[in-house]
Amino acid sequence: MGRRRAPEGPARPGLIARAEGLRESTGSWAGLLRDRRRRGVRDPELVVGDGAMGLWRALAEAFPAARHQRCRVHKARNVTNALPESAQPGATKAIQEICDVEDRKHAEKAMEAFVKTYGTRWPKAVSKITDDREERLAYYDFPAEHWIHLRTTNPIESTFSTVRLRTKVTRGAGGPAAALAMVFELVESAQARRRAITGAHLVPLVRAGARFGNVFPVEREAAA
Repeated sequence: MGRRRAPEGPARPGLIARAEGLRESTGSWAGLLRDRRRRGVRDPELVVGDGAMGLWRALAEAFPAARHQRCRVHKARNVTNALPESAQPGATKAIQEICDVEDRKHAEKAMEAFVKTYGTRWPKAVSKITDDREERLAYYDFPAEHWIHLRTTNPIESTFSTVRLRTKVTRGAGGPAAALAMVFELVESAQARRRAITGAHLVPLVRAGARFGNVFPVEREAAA
């Protein structure tokens, strides 16, 4: 996904590539990403995804400078699934507190509180929080206006649900080429209903390398 601007109106997220692939394999992702690089796509500032390892392995090859952000919804589901049902409501609230605070400092404190509360009895669940700490909190380095777009893959998941609904109804699209064409048309149609990018005027600053502390841009640390 990437940024697109219609001839008139606000900037919205948009499709930049689609390809036939084998589920979420590294090879399928690598082919798509290498094609984007050949066509001139720069390393993204941030890539948001779930825990499927195929994407992250392929990304390390094709766009090694891109930072990673794990989807908060998928992560919360993975963590609670590793807990007994009795502990899930409290854990869900604690996970939300990690993601919904005003800055990284408070998020890290909330994460440490989660470890203290659940670490002794359920270390497996806690490891799902702590093992990819940076990938969970990367979005805090971006404008606060953008956080709503960067913390989860839900915006694109809603588009995929439209595609899945149609493919179930058609029960076959007449071959791979026809299926890709149908998916493209469905996604193009769904894009018009996507939420406009909040703080779109800040995107050039992000691409120029600015890092943000809550709201205001801060200078990058000098290279060692």
